[in-house]
Amino acid sequence: MNAVAIAGVGLIGGSFALAMRQAGFAGRIIGVSSPATIEKARARGVIDDALPLDQAAAAADLIYLAQPIERILSMLPAVDAHVRPGTLITDAGSTKRAIVEHASKNIRRGRFIGGHPLAGKESRGVEEADANLFRGRPYVLTSREPELERWIGLIGARLVILDPAEHDRLVALVSHLPQLISTALAATIGEEPRAAEIAGPAATDLTRLALSPYDIWRDIFATNAEPIDAALGAFIARLEELRAQLRSPNMELAFDHAAQAARELRRPR
Repeated sequence: MNAVAIAGVGLIGGSFALAMRQAGFAGRIIGVSSPATIEKARARGVIDDALPLDQAAAAADLIYLAQPIERILSMLPAVDAHVRPGTLITDAGSTKRAIVEHASKNIRRGRFIGGHPLAGKESRGVEEADANLFRGRPYVLTSREPELERWIGLIGARLVILDPAEHDRLVALVSHLPQLISTALAATIGEEPRAAEIAGPAATDLTRLALSPYDIWRDIFATNAEPIDAALGAFIARLEELRAQLRSPNMELAFDHAAQAARELRRPR
């Protein structure tokens, strides 16, 4: 692999470029982004060159789409129109079914593999890009691809293979539901004017995700509404169970069960 094009040189795209460079990639990294972002990316040494999408697609051996989901969907036909036959195309979108289905209809010259690194920060932009962002974190691919898998290992991520529908079902539970819980909790606490005076780590930790801007989530909700609705339904039912057990000795069993689940989440993999 001699050249990689990063379309969307923000937090994820920029971090992927830095991680590949740190892992030993000696080829050319091409940025496709707004002029302001390109200027910042050059200043940080994230990219070597900047090109329009058509020229970047024609020059690259790997094209990494790291924009919002709707932007990825709209770009796929244009990318495929300019790639060399067999060029590897992947994405970093937070939902997979809509993107993979769209790629199956629009990618003919290239080879598309859906991807999702489960890593990030509340802050965005190439200024926040970090070569170690993916280290130790799950990185989902929707099908096998040896070269891409090799680089995922080299940047320190933990490879997980999931079909698109299963990915979207699981990510609704472990990512999208926590965001909505945090949003609802912050809004509920905010309705009590004096709550902030005594808020401690529990409140600030659990409302951290509520700081995320809505524009990150708009496309996620639009492309994964049914799994998110199912996850919300399961969570609301669990809350109702806890509500019913407030004065019951069974509450201890609920805490024990939840603690075991929390320990499992933290178990190294």
